[in-house]
Amino acid sequence: SLISPTIYPCSRYGYIRCSKRKRLGKPNLNQKAISLNQKSFFGKLEDSVLELSLIEAFYLMENGRLNIYNVDSDEKLEINYIREIIKKKGNYAKYCVYNDLKDRGYIIKTGFKYGSEFRLYERGKSPGDGHSEYLVKIIHEDYDINALDFASYVRVSHGVKKSLLMAVVDDEEDITYYKIEWTRP
Repeated sequence: SLISPTIYPCSRYGYIRCSKRKRLGKPNLNQKAISLNQKSFFGKLEDSVLELSLIEAFYLMENGRLNIYNVDSDEKLEINYIREIIKKKGNYAKYCVYNDLKDRGYIIKTGFKYGSEFRLYERGKSPGDGHSEYLVKIIHEDYDINALDFASYVRVSHGVKKSLLMAVVDDEEDITYYKIEWTRP
């Protein structure tokens, strides 16, 4: 089940706005786009438009569930073109982690307001059914993490009753996860 919406860049948050357009009038979401949001928890429905992050759109594209078109020329964009955009923005490690966690069956939402890359819902749970279990912070294996920054990541996650999942990505795009929790001595 492939959807082929026109993609509208939304520079405000780096989102891609997807909608099926009628010849006249407002965009009209098709059932597949609604299903992506309500059953698979991709993106955010707003003003009759499904907004996807670039990471979400690329994941769907790589998995054959979404085509992305240039809004000016209606030209279908290739996977490698979108991959290069993600790499140029410095988000390829973020995509690798997103892809890995999504393939493991987790529901993933932005963690921006918590200072992390993602909020992670346990398999079988979803936004609206409860709270996310983890905040996911992504670092490269060569990154020298400051102890105060690390402590703040743990403190924030503990303060919102979540565990911190540190995803360490190496040069080969392999990911090692560390579950970090606050403990009292």
